[in-house]
Amino acid sequence: MKKVLIALDYNPNSEIVAEQGYRLAKKLGAQVCLLHVLSDIAYYGINYPTFMGYEGYNEMQVDLNVISELRNVAKDYVETAARHLDDPRVTTHMAEGPTSAAILDYAKEWDADLIVMGTHSHSVIEKVLMGTTASRVLEKTEVPVYLIPIKE
Repeated sequence: MKKVLIALDYNPNSEIVAEQGYRLAKKLGAQVCLLHVLSDIAYYGINYPTFMGYEGYNEMQVDLNVISELRNVAKDYVETAARHLDDPRVTTHMAEGPTSAAILDYAKEWDADLIVMGTHSHSVIEKVLMGTTASRVLEKTEVPVYLIPIKE
């Protein structure tokens, strides 16, 4: 295993995932990349025509600077997480889109040998209705996934 991709969400428990994933990667002598996904951000900037009598964003004039600022916040988050690991060789990547698809796409693009991610405690009904990012990644991955259980 030469490349370990550590997927971090925006949650304080991500510190556990980053640190445990990093320790595993170092034991394997692997490169590390921290990945953070900003989900569905473009959705908020779409200027739809009126539909079903709803004029929504046309009248609200969504400030597209908000989208740019969210991107900057997400990029700063993942870069700060890398600095926390105190290893200048750790790289970062910030992606956008549906989380599980973005993780899988970047794992393929970066040629990751292992994906590390946390799994949060979700209620049974939440798992049935929405699934979880971890389960969607596991369903479609082409590389091994190391899950770190996070209990909230």
